[in-house]
Amino acid sequence: MIDKQEILSTAQRMSLLPNVVEKDYVLGWMLAGIYAHPELKEVWVFKGGTCLKKCYFETYRFSEDLDFTLTEAAHLDAGFLARVFAEIGAWIYERAGIEVPADKQAFDIYPNTRGSLSCEGRISYCGPVSPRSGGLPRIKLDLLADERLVLPPVEVAVFHPYSDAPVEGFSARAYAYEEVFAEKVRALGERTRPRDLYDVINLFRNADARPAPSVMLDVLKQKCAHKNIQPPKLSDLEPHRESLSGSWADMLKHQLPSLPPLESFWGALPEFFEWLASGRAPIAPAAYGGGAGEVVLRERDLRLPISAARQAHVEVIRFAAANRLCVELEYRKEDGRRTKRVVEPYSLRRTSKGDIVLHVHDRDRNAHRSYRLDRIDDARVTSDTFVPLHQVELTPTGAVLVAPPTRRVSPPASSFRAVRAAPVRRTGSGAPTYIFQCPQCHKQFRRSKMDSKLNAHKNDRGGQCSGRTGYYVDTR
Repeated sequence: MIDKQEILSTAQRMSLLPNVVEKDYVLGWMLAGIYAHPELKEVWVFKGGTCLKKCYFETYRFSEDLDFTLTEAAHLDAGFLARVFAEIGAWIYERAGIEVPADKQAFDIYPNTRGSLSCEGRISYCGPVSPRSGGLPRIKLDLLADERLVLPPVEVAVFHPYSDAPVEGFSARAYAYEEVFAEKVRALGERTRPRDLYDVINLFRNADARPAPSVMLDVLKQKCAHKNIQPPKLSDLEPHRESLSGSWADMLKHQLPSLPPLESFWGALPEFFEWLASGRAPIAPAAYGGGAGEVVLRERDLRLPISAARQAHVEVIRFAAANRLCVELEYRKEDGRRTKRVVEPYSLRRTSKGDIVLHVHDRDRNAHRSYRLDRIDDARVTSDTFVPLHQVELTPTGAVLVAPPTRRVSPPASSFRAVRAAPVRRTGSGAPTYIFQCPQCHKQFRRSKMDSKLNAHKNDRGGQCSGRTGYYVDTR
């Protein structure tokens, strides 16, 4: 398990509460455990807002729930779920040290409005910043077995931007991007909650990942027909405008580094519905011309050869761009002087000389500027919105992003065993010894306490491994 300071530092950089970041961290390992379990990995299909955050767009709103469509209705059984999540909890504890107590889980099986069974689960956990006394934080599970799957599920790599991420990563069986998007539109029409409006417009604005409107409309119609409702129209949402305004901050503020105003999302609805109905996309502004040989950086999981602090600046800038929010940059000039600028962020590029530069529109000077990333000392999201003058190239391109064939972090299906929390076998002195393994060279280290930090060390081939977080292997 990562230490408390990593959660606190991430929360500070992202202007979020530590418990929100901790839950995101635990959600990643919970997904790893679910898709390592041989009885679940082929029949549980991940969906919803957390799917968007963990599988499609890393710089998205943080989320709290795990939503799944099950292709095996027999799994909606409290006894079955209690057993498999006890096994998953033990698996997570063995690999990450996160406690998921089997006796603090609850599964409420109930008939839904369509006469089929649904389940709402509560999974308690104890992470790096969780209180050791009082009630534990919980992850909510929403499980359905009668949902219509229109498109084949896809295997997508899970974002886990924490120091204990397995080198080989892990993946989830998820809704195709078009289907996640269509589900959000359907939900916007059914319940019209702030997060649904936020999600629909955020996805719509990402023009490079935007699906073909005809495909999108076809999927939406099938999803709505299954629920016996009509696809939503703008006029259907108008009566909910006041309700959205009253709950916008309460439902979204804790999930975002900075809360955009409701008006900037509500005002984009006419364009969205026009695109959906007619296929006519809004006229997009042209991209910056840039310098000769510049390459736009738009990878889905953008990891640059920079410090952790500057990587966090990139995440803040990409979040702001997706939400059409200005950024306050603190920039160091060549002579060492520092200056602050409020800018509209547009594009991150690598120059022919190898520098990484951020192209912006400087609000104060009303002019284009470019800033070298290695001279940006701070980046903070503001509440000032902007209407793009140029193409926003800071959101990832592509829609369906299937994980390449990879070695799973899970053991083979036959060896996923039902175990309790890792047994402690004590030494002669009565004190346990904890064993951690380097993820790079696989060398093992013994510790007198549960401390996963590894110092720089030589590997068996005579090379050097830098300091990193080790995998928990065993207790002796």
